[in-house]
Amino acid sequence: MFKKIIVGISGGIDSAVTAFLLKNKGYDVTGVFMKNWDIKNETGKCQIDEDKEHAEWICKKLKIPFVEVNFVKEYWNNIFCYLTEQYENGYTPNPDILCNKYIKFDQFFNFARTKLQADAIATGHYAKTSFGPYLEHFKLNTNVKLLQAKDLGKDQTFFLCQVPQQALRYFMFPLGNYLKKDVKKIAEEIGLDKIVHKKESTGICFIGKRNFQNFISEYISDKPGDFIDLDNGKVVGKHKGFHYWTVGQNVKLGGYPIAYFIYKKDIQSNNIIVVKGTNHPALYTDFIITETPYWISSEPNELNSYYRTMCCNFRFQHRDSLISCIVHKNLRNELMIRIDQPLRSLTEGQFVVLYKGEECLGSAEISFCGPSYYFLEQEIMNDNKLKKQIANVSV
Repeated sequence: MFKKIIVGISGGIDSAVTAFLLKNKGYDVTGVFMKNWDIKNETGKCQIDEDKEHAEWICKKLKIPFVEVNFVKEYWNNIFCYLTEQYENGYTPNPDILCNKYIKFDQFFNFARTKLQADAIATGHYAKTSFGPYLEHFKLNTNVKLLQAKDLGKDQTFFLCQVPQQALRYFMFPLGNYLKKDVKKIAEEIGLDKIVHKKESTGICFIGKRNFQNFISEYISDKPGDFIDLDNGKVVGKHKGFHYWTVGQNVKLGGYPIAYFIYKKDIQSNNIIVVKGTNHPALYTDFIITETPYWISSEPNELNSYYRTMCCNFRFQHRDSLISCIVHKNLRNELMIRIDQPLRSLTEGQFVVLYKGEECLGSAEISFCGPSYYFLEQEIMNDNKLKKQIANVSV
């Protein structure tokens, strides 16, 4: 059923090994490099150019065709303009999730299927689906489930939490059953020495090695305001704009014995509320409300029951451990989520991703965080206090 496979080649070892595994299984493989950004940094270089060179080298090494496609306009219109608007209004969006949703699993998917006549598409993501790594369990007109990778430390289902169902059905994830160390070993064995030790890209792709505050200032005008101490209401400094700061970030104000951290951005006054100490209770909450959720396969049955409530696992940053939570769907189709333990710096505009077992159920954008433990007058226990409490309970 699936013969011609288009592989998204990024210039790194994960997509390279993905292409190798597919070719080794006898598929007709073509590597496609996506150009989503073309603005050079202050040194006059564009990271994309180096990645393209590596992608071409990989395809030549594997003896597969190389194709380049330009999605710069689509990326700018669908993602970057939205990001700058969100940053300017005090929110903290996740560009990697949006890139997968609008570019890789939409624009790239459609390009591969229509222009290149692909039977299926493959990427180097560490993820699995219920259709199998090579779509060996594919069923027409059947919803596919997104599952966590074998290597939980590299699992990327968090970033795939908004991908369209129709596209996901035709995606292969050959690395889903591999550990990262084994992928590196394969790359070494097949002679991909040029990229084996290449530093992996992390953070926002279009920023590269630049300082985020310097980068974002090129696209958003400064809108100055005050830093206000939550505990005493006093002005403790000045800021240039919301877009420079994220919730939980260290402000590094001089002249104070204890470091200040961002608690909240006040849209009405244009002030940023700060608190003393990284573990201030105002930074913690165990309750959030989200926008309408996106379910990858289908909405969980429990949310359509009489109680409209389910128990599952919660994550809002991709490297964080999964935490148990209770999810309730209200009459506006928003999710009200109670987390089993307080989390630091939950932020409006970011995505909460929900799991049950190994399945990634879907996600929703956070619209409200709180009340914080500061306003509930609850203490955040450090490790020593927690150990002492557990010991007392045991006795």
